[in-house]
Amino acid sequence: MAHPSDHVPLAERVEELLAGGGPLPIVSAGDPVLRRGIEPFDGQLEPALLARFVEALRVTMHAAPGVGVAAPQVGVGLRIAVIEDPAPVPDEVRVVRGRVPQPFRVLVNPSYAPVGDGRAAFFEGCLSVPGWQAVVARHASVRLTGQDEHGRAVDEVFTGWPARIVQHETDHLDGLLYLDRAELRSLSSNEAMAERWAQPTPDAASAALGFELP
Repeated sequence: MAHPSDHVPLAERVEELLAGGGPLPIVSAGDPVLRRGIEPFDGQLEPALLARFVEALRVTMHAAPGVGVAAPQVGVGLRIAVIEDPAPVPDEVRVVRGRVPQPFRVLVNPSYAPVGDGRAAFFEGCLSVPGWQAVVARHASVRLTGQDEHGRAVDEVFTGWPARIVQHETDHLDGLLYLDRAELRSLSSNEAMAERWAQPTPDAASAALGFELP
C-alpha cells in the first residue's frame, strides 16, 4: 500500500514539514523513502521555499546532532543534502582520521568519484540508524561534483573525514545506507563503542571481533 504522502507534490510535502516548525523528524531505516530513487533537483521548490527547506535541514542537523543530513532522511525525495563539521575532537583523533572543520555547505545533485586508490576504514554512524555504529571502508579522497543551493557549480576534492561525510550523504541520495557498505562483524551499539572501541582507529575492534581492515 502506498504511503499517503507518496503522491503529494514535493513542494506541498516540504510546506507540510516546515509548518511544524523546529527540527524536522528524522526518518528511520525501514522507510522506503531511504531506498527509492531520488529526484534530481530541478526547480521543484521555488527559491524562497528552497531556502526555508535548507535552513530546516541545518536546524535538524544541529539538533540531532550530526555532521550531515540528506533530504530523504526527512522524507523528501530530492537530491539535496547539507553538511557541517566543527570537528570538536582531540588532536590525536584529528590527525589519525584527517578530521578538520568543515563550514556549512549545501550539496545539490552531488556525485562523487574516487581520487586514487587509497581507502580508509573507521566506525561510522547514521541518524537514520540510531544507536549503532559499524566500520566502513571508504575512499580516502573523492572528487565531488554538483551544485550549491544557488545553482553554482561545485567541483572539489575532499580528503580524510570530509571525504567520508560527502560520501555518506551522497550515498543517501542513491538509496544507500552506510550499513550497505559496512563490515557487519564490526556492528556495535553506541554503548559498546564508548566502552571498548572509542580509540582513534578500529584496529582493536578488528582483532577482537574478527574482521579485516583494508
